[in-house]
Amino acid sequence: MSKKALISVSDKSQLENLLKFLLTQDYEFISTGGTAKYIKSLGYAVQEVSELTNFPEMLGGRVKTLHPKVLGGILARRDHELDLRELAQNQIEQIDLVVVNLYPFQQVITAPQAVFAEAIENIDIGGPTLLRSAAKNFQSITVLSNPTQYEVFIEQTQKYGSQSHQMLALKEKLAIAVFQECARYDALITEYLKTKLISSPIGASYHHKEFKNISEQELPAQLNLELELTERLRYGENPHQKAGLYRLKNSEAFGFSNLKKLGGKEISFNNILDMESAWNIVSEYDSSIPCVAIVKHNNPCGVAIAPSPAQAYLDALSTDPVSAFGGIVASNTVIDLATANEMIQIFLEAVIAPDFSPEALQVLASKPNLRLVTIDNPKTKYSYDIKPVSGGYLVQELDLTLHNPDEIKVVTEKQIEDHQWVDLLLAWKIVKHVKSNAVVAVLNGKTLGIGCGQTNRVKSVRDALANFDLDTRGAVLASDGFFPFADNIDLAAQNHISAIIQPGGSIRDQEVIDACNKSGIAMVFTKMRHFKH
Repeated sequence: MSKKALISVSDKSQLENLLKFLLTQDYEFISTGGTAKYIKSLGYAVQEVSELTNFPEMLGGRVKTLHPKVLGGILARRDHELDLRELAQNQIEQIDLVVVNLYPFQQVITAPQAVFAEAIENIDIGGPTLLRSAAKNFQSITVLSNPTQYEVFIEQTQKYGSQSHQMLALKEKLAIAVFQECARYDALITEYLKTKLISSPIGASYHHKEFKNISEQELPAQLNLELELTERLRYGENPHQKAGLYRLKNSEAFGFSNLKKLGGKEISFNNILDMESAWNIVSEYDSSIPCVAIVKHNNPCGVAIAPSPAQAYLDALSTDPVSAFGGIVASNTVIDLATANEMIQIFLEAVIAPDFSPEALQVLASKPNLRLVTIDNPKTKYSYDIKPVSGGYLVQELDLTLHNPDEIKVVTEKQIEDHQWVDLLLAWKIVKHVKSNAVVAVLNGKTLGIGCGQTNRVKSVRDALANFDLDTRGAVLASDGFFPFADNIDLAAQNHISAIIQPGGSIRDQEVIDACNKSGIAMVFTKMRHFKH
């Protein structure tokens, strides 16, 4: 008795080889629409699903395979007498192999001219049902959900036979692959619809009070991440640790999962961590204000804004040229020839920027090991910061808000002068990206010093003001958390700090304000903390 193979695929690669093999195994083909036409074009006989069900495809192909004569033939358990009797009573034939891959939803939504209506039509309904049904009944039938599986299926069948223990093990793996693919597919559709509908007039109804419990949770009750390896790295933070770069499968490539290396050595695990830290800092400014950050061991050692990227680089370098040696540099504007000429004066690990001019690339090529990197779509499209802990993961929203303008308040007798706001905001933007406890000193658009990762804030203030070669008169100070005691203000006053920006919120706020008033320092409360661990 012939076996039945149900075949419905959008990706027809490798299908001809599979069909040839199935004919040698005494299979007959059942198929739909375009797949049936393709099989016929190869000269093979095929029964269309509409002939099997005696019911036409309808609604523009939306309804075709969801029928008892199809699903019954897939789901019937071969060792259940009642199942087999019901098949016979309803004249349903058993289906032994399901070959289905899903509509190309991801390719459609990532196309340059993606159309919402087309995306909706590429949400597969029948495909996932057929796949899940076949995977559920893996002990009885085989399911192939990807052309990459055809070759191993052929090899294993030829080597062991279709009823062997080895083939049962393969069926189990193929079934698991189905549920993984369906989960990925559903997550892809979910994320796409969230971005397209929630902010639209249609999506506005989603936020109606009746849906509050499901749509406005602080965090989702369940978080599904499907990742795929894009690059194997030389090693992790240390040579004995394996590492790789993965990207979200349920999203178009963006950010550092889509970086492009224009020159230099292989990019390392630590390079990527430092590049993202540097890039996040310079991204606080748009390209109309050139900003350069130099990062070492995931903390900035110099940041500056200036009229040109070359000047911004030199100003950032002047903060701590010793630490900058072997650092990572990020620029929010194109690296030009003048900037490149300055960069080759010291050893740097990598430079990341939106782009490099041809002249700059030629100059930087004189440092063959220097990694030159650009990224497309650099802004984040994912809303969570995820960190592993033993037995689970910590999840939080990304810290994307700098401050609420309505809550910023000058709390001292001395007011902030107009020219000081530029430095205060620069310091506040930088301190947000520095490991806590974090304090940043800024003067004339560049960092004078950065205190990071200290166990108390006084140490951070000392580190930020430790470069005694620089004139700190008129400099401003930013702190990522409140000052708990006035001793920090005393230290700032000794170093001629003119203004401070900090969250406020300490039970000793008034004591700190009084100390500023006594020393003639202006101080701003933002009412927003920016700890970074």
